[in-house]
Amino acid sequence: MAWLEQALSGRPVAAVWTGLQALVAPLSYQRHAGLDQVCKSFAARGWPVRLRRSGGGVVPQGPGILNLSLAYPCAGLAGTLSQGVYRHLCSVISSSLQKLGIATEMCAVHGSFCDGRYNLAVDQNGKVRKISGTAQYWKRSGGAQAVLAHALVLIDARAGQMSDVCNAFESDLGSTRRYENDALTSVMQAWHAAHPDQPPPENLAQRLTQEIVATLGDANNHVFPATTL
Repeated sequence: MAWLEQALSGRPVAAVWTGLQALVAPLSYQRHAGLDQVCKSFAARGWPVRLRRSGGGVVPQGPGILNLSLAYPCAGLAGTLSQGVYRHLCSVISSSLQKLGIATEMCAVHGSFCDGRYNLAVDQNGKVRKISGTAQYWKRSGGAQAVLAHALVLIDARAGQMSDVCNAFESDLGSTRRYENDALTSVMQAWHAAHPDQPPPENLAQRLTQEIVATLGDANNHVFPATTL
């Protein structure tokens, strides 16, 4: 939210970051009567729960996950610009992964946590698996408008653990949502598939960070879309 406030003042922000282990759920999860008690239970298990303003579903954070956040002012209606915001964000991540030899497509992935049309997915032996998810949140203040566009990339997080903890959270809330382990993959798994005879870089998260920074700085790309004021 601090980055979004900065963008509203005309100073855009681009950040690549990692977080501590946690679950992040949208404010809409407050509809569950037992949310407070479930949050206390998960915090005791080492999975504190944070609520966010963007929509979607619950997502994990922590080691093995890399995030890209872009906050910038925009001119125009959010409903008109939102697809372009998602496509720009996906293009940055997709281009960066392509430099590692990992081809992705933008699509929904049934059974993945926080599923949406603007996931990035990898085809592994005919099975499409999610490697990155995206979200955005808009704010208007004093005649100015800005968007926070966010992407989460699974670097070497274990698909089973990610799905299991999200399933346990949903189950304890009394929700019927369930997630499938084979709906997810990671940059590490995709690297091995793309380079079967080569060891991965020593620090894959750092390597992808470098590629994201290079992609954002490429003369053929833009850190922020043309909607930036």
